[in-house]
Formats: sequence, structure tokens, C-alpha cells
Amino acid sequence: MKPKLVFVYNADSGMFNTITDIAHKILSPDTYDCKLCMLTHSYFKIKQDWVDFLKDIDADCEFLHRDELSEKYGLKNIELPVILLHQGQELSSWITRDEILQCESIEALKTRINTGLADLH
Repeated sequence: MKPKLVFVYNADSGMFNTITDIAHKILSPDTYDCKLCMLTHSYFKIKQDWVDFLKDIDADCEFLHRDELSEKYGLKNIELPVILLHQGQELSSWITRDEILQCESIEALKTRINTGLADLH
């Protein structure tokens, strides 16, 4: 059975929030709070390299914003962004905020995910 990864962005869902986030990334990227978004998205869309990577990994993936995480799983007070591992009824931190912050490129994030998946098998 494939593991399920839940990617949680440190941003809220909705059109207004998306527009605000785009402006923040453009005007003040050093203070933008979601490194996961900075690594995987350009200003206006998801990076093709990330899309291709997700097609090839041996895991099911779910993508949520912080407000959706709270609504769907009732989880609050988690340092974001984060990648959670969903096994059975359990959700646990798999790649932490600090580990994501250490990724200086999308390649580093992909390597971290691949290493973690290899450890699961």
C-alpha cells in the first residue's frame, strides 16, 4: 500500500488569500511565510518540475492550506509548512517546517522526500 503524504501550506485558501500571497511573494519574498510554496510554485502557478516529480513518486498526495487542515483533520498549532504522513487513522509530522526551511531548492526538497520514502519501504 502506498503511503499518503499531506502537504500543508502556511497560507489560507481562497481567491483573496491567493492574490495577497502573490503580492507578498513579489514585493517581499524574504518575509513570505511559506517556504513550501516558494519552492514549488512560481508567482502564478505550480512549477512544471514539481508536477513531473509528483507524477513519479510512489505515494498518494494531498495538498491543503492551513485553514483546510484545521477543517478536515481538526489539527491546529502545527508549525507550517509541513508534510504529514497519513497512515491508517494516524497523521504524523513527516517532514517538518525546519526541514523544509533547510531546503534551498526544489531539488533539495525532492531529495528529502525521496529519501524519506525510501526509508518507509
